Amino acid sequence: MPVAPDSLPRQLPDAAEDTADRDVVLSIADLRKQYPEIVAVDAVSFEVRRREVVGLLGPNGAGKTTTINMILGLLSPTSGGIRIAGIDLAQHRSRALARANFAAVYAALPGNLTVEQNLKFFGLVYGVTRLAARTDALIEQFDLEALRDTKCGVLSSGEQTRVALAKAVLNHPQLLLLDEPTASLDPSAAQTVRARIRSLATDGDCGILWTSHNMYEVEEVCDRVLFLSHGRILLEGDPRRLPAEHGAATLEELFIRLAREPLAETLERTV
Repeated sequence: MPVAPDSLPRQLPDAAEDTADRDVVLSIADLRKQYPEIVAVDAVSFEVRRREVVGLLGPNGAGKTTTINMILGLLSPTSGGIRIAGIDLAQHRSRALARANFAAVYAALPGNLTVEQNLKFFGLVYGVTRLAARTDALIEQFDLEALRDTKCGVLSSGEQTRVALAKAVLNHPQLLLLDEPTASLDPSAAQTVRARIRSLATDGDCGILWTSHNMYEVEEVCDRVLFLSHGRILLEGDPRRLPAEHGAATLEELFIRLAREPLAETLERTV
């Protein structure tokens, strides 16, 4: 999901925030995206708070990526509102997006640039101050020193994921959007990345919205999950408690049930 550099935001002082509750880093209200033949997202509302990891779950086509694209300003909602750190995205796009960042396995960084060059390039795009020091700090934090001068195009999937995460926190985002960040990783690399992401929320003071099809990692990392089906939120709660609350043995079993049942029947059971 490449974004043209001219469309990316610049950082602004935290004093520019105009939110009543500064712990809410993302507020979605009655969000809807309608195309001529389909409603991709239908009346979705939720919040993500600081130091919280929220899982956005659902089968392919449920509306997860459409929702993320609207939060990133890449798609315009048909109706509804999005506020990032209390700032209305529709009215103050640059100010809102300056407080967010994004990473996904399908959004590869330029392969002809080295790790350091990528971080410095995106640092310039985001207007990061003291960029050389920030780049050095992230290279150390994500264990990238040995790869500093390596072009990103020749890195392994796990290495590319670490660089993408380093890029995603360059601007000290208050909201971090992660679309299946561990999808192509082996179990060992995925465990390392999950631990790093979890620490970003607890130590980095940001809120994270995470999509994944791996229910094990969702239980391990997420504080709260939202189940989407046909563009609507069906369930919300603690991923470690939801299965028992709805008569399922595991979160994966609950996911499969919600994905397979018709929407109307599922809504009757969950209301």
